[in-house]
Amino acid sequence: MHKERPILENIIKENMSITEVFQNKTLRPVIKMQHLLLIKSFKNYLLNRKIDFSVLTDQKKKSRIKGIFTKDINYKNFTIGLIVGDFTTDEFHFYAENTSEINRRILQIITQRVQDSIKELE
Repeated sequence: MHKERPILENIIKENMSITEVFQNKTLRPVIKMQHLLLIKSFKNYLLNRKIDFSVLTDQKKKSRIKGIFTKDINYKNFTIGLIVGDFTTDEFHFYAENTSEINRRILQIITQRVQDSIKELE
């Protein structure tokens, strides 16, 4: 089942850079659309690596989430792929020209989103 990409209102401002516009017009809606998949993927990551999240305080959970998205190159790349896979060809063309900056933004948004969804990880 393929979901419709949500339209996020009032997030494009006049003086934004082209990268900020891409972030708000493309990245945020795709990441929002893939929220459940991202949460399931992260839960699966914890399960496969036998990480018991339930014993950690919320602060330690947030720290661990940040660490995983910072240090685990394979999981980081897999997660980026979950998002890039929903790009149109035009969006992918922009992504290909700005890969490192867009990847940084994807990971920043997803890290925050997973940290804000700690309750869904239980």
